[in-house]
Amino acid sequence: MTDLRETAAATVPAPEVLASFEGATGFMPVDEGLALYAAAVDAAERTGLPLLEIGTYCGRSAILLADAARRTGTVALTVDHHRGSEEQQPGWEYHDPTLVDPEVGLMDTLPTFRRTLHAAGLEDHVIALIGRSPQVAAVWGGQLALVFIDGGHTDEHATGDYEGWVPHLATDGVLVIHDVFPDPADGGQAPYRVHQRALAEGFEEVSVTGSLRVLRRIGG
Repeated sequence: MTDLRETAAATVPAPEVLASFEGATGFMPVDEGLALYAAAVDAAERTGLPLLEIGTYCGRSAILLADAARRTGTVALTVDHHRGSEEQQPGWEYHDPTLVDPEVGLMDTLPTFRRTLHAAGLEDHVIALIGRSPQVAAVWGGQLALVFIDGGHTDEHATGDYEGWVPHLATDGVLVIHDVFPDPADGGQAPYRVHQRALAEGFEEVSVTGSLRVLRRIGG
């Protein structure tokens, strides 16, 4: 089994890619982004399969997955309805009024996402799947090298992402979960509960960086 901690130390994006990531709208810290990038490169190199992200927002982490896909000769898939998750709606902590479509009065992060990828020169390495995660998962027929869960943070949405996409994960693929906070004082518990379920269902934790957890099936 590849030691992802060693891979993370040796696998970094080019400076211009990292600069695009840091300049993009989003919430992922650099250290977590680098851990995600290393996991994606490792998984894609070993399997040759696509990388999948749930929760696109404005494309910050998609930059890293797209570059990992470019580097390994595969493609990054990113799933989002682009209407914003619960905490991004008006009146909530992470609401950004500049991302509201004035014509319909709803969040719409898709235009910003497209501009982000264009500016980074990575449009050709990403397929944007626009829709709700369980609906897209239900019609997806292929296997995946990596599943990155970073969508809605309610139990309904986090569990739906896990149940919808983990069955498509290759045996030796990688599961990555963001915003895992064992202490409720640090953040919502839905991703943590999904993380605990994954451990109980045959995954082992191979990398911890901030709130980012990288897991692989035991024996995979």
